[in-house]
Amino acid sequence: MKTCKATKIEAVLTVDSKGQILLPKELREKANIKAGERLVAITGCDEKGEICCLILVKADIIDEQLKAILSPMLRGVLQ
Repeated sequence: MKTCKATKIEAVLTVDSKGQILLPKELREKANIKAGERLVAITGCDEKGEICCLILVKADIIDEQLKAILSPMLRGVLQ
């Protein structure tokens, strides 16, 4: 499983009137994101349950270990 060794602000994104977000070309190139590639959105919530952060992860690097961790958590939330 890949691990993240550093975290930093790469870009500031804007949501357009259609609710779409554009990932700048430079960021797509650095992250090797190609047209049609799938990303997984992982959210974090504050104490009121409101989403306060959003993390995008390439779908192809989500492996069985992460699924094993998230599945029980999601089942608990949905019950």
